[in-house]
Amino acid sequence: MLKNLKIFVMAALLLTICVVNLNAQHYPVSQEVLRLSPEDNNPRNSEGDFVSLLDGRIMFVYSRYFGTSDSDHGAAVLAARYSSDQGATWTSQDRVIVEQEGRMNVMSVSLLRLQDGRIALFYLRKNSVTDCIPMVRFSHDEGETWTEPVPIITDKAGYFVLNNNRVIQLENGRLIMAVARHHTPDGQWTDSADLYAYYSDDMGKTWHSSSKVPNKSNIITQEPGLIELKDGRILMYIRASHGAQQFSYSEDNGASWSHIQRSAISSPLSPATIARIPNTKDLLLVWNNNPSSTLRTPLTAAISTDEGKTWKFLKNIEDDPDGWYCYIAIHFTAGDVLLSYCAGSQSQKSHLNVTSIKKIPLEWFYK
Repeated sequence: MLKNLKIFVMAALLLTICVVNLNAQHYPVSQEVLRLSPEDNNPRNSEGDFVSLLDGRIMFVYSRYFGTSDSDHGAAVLAARYSSDQGATWTSQDRVIVEQEGRMNVMSVSLLRLQDGRIALFYLRKNSVTDCIPMVRFSHDEGETWTEPVPIITDKAGYFVLNNNRVIQLENGRLIMAVARHHTPDGQWTDSADLYAYYSDDMGKTWHSSSKVPNKSNIITQEPGLIELKDGRILMYIRASHGAQQFSYSEDNGASWSHIQRSAISSPLSPATIARIPNTKDLLLVWNNNPSSTLRTPLTAAISTDEGKTWKFLKNIEDDPDGWYCYIAIHFTAGDVLLSYCAGSQSQKSHLNVTSIKKIPLEWFYK
């Protein structure tokens, strides 16, 4: 009897091990489903975003550079790839969505499915080092055609930065984005940008500026993003110096903002991305968890269940010490998270030139 019991226990343990191994194979920690590396006449691929189409496909639009320059001021168009299987595989050919309408380039894409069903495409039109303005186009036919571009910022001039995957629509329908102005028309560059929110209450026809985000400190602020909180406030999270992301809050739908304050997100001077998980309503953060360095590695994920006050389940998506990971876009499918980000190499000096798309089971972020 005892011998039979031992055999049964050993068999049960073996079965459990087999099941765990099968689950591990079925739910890999990280699966790269698309890698866009430089080629001849294509020195850089970067700063993209996703949108789910009504026919079940996913469209990914990114900044595709051409010519020889891979700098932020090099020539670029906006190009699209498509997936018909929830991000597992992607088309192999680019489809140009926006030609190089700026004298320098177009870059840095945000895609947003609006409450009225249209798709909005936001991007930067860059004419010079003192003239860079966010633009928006709309599609009524699932990205097949697009309206003429509308400038977001008409009340100020200068060099404005709007990161990829940064525009949101509030529950009340307001469209809103956070921008950073570095250059003014007289050519003065400042590392610490003036931060504003721009918002539209007529579905993107006209846009209005918030007051400037207060910053009476010596902390450098750059590349902000937004997330609507459950209590109705809007959180602006800010790339910043001094070892942490900074936060600012709005209690009036983005018209005015509180003075910046240090968050619990330790970070180098590098952008983070925060998105609300549809299934759980928690916040997902992806950023460089390396506050003591200027390097953009590792690439780390964390979850907040208390609206950004604290973060848990920290785990690295990428941890190559030679890597360079930044400009993240987050997109949710039924059970997975699609992440796109720059995935270059420090030794090969390809910091922003390579875009990687990873598909990760949502449950992995909670383990």
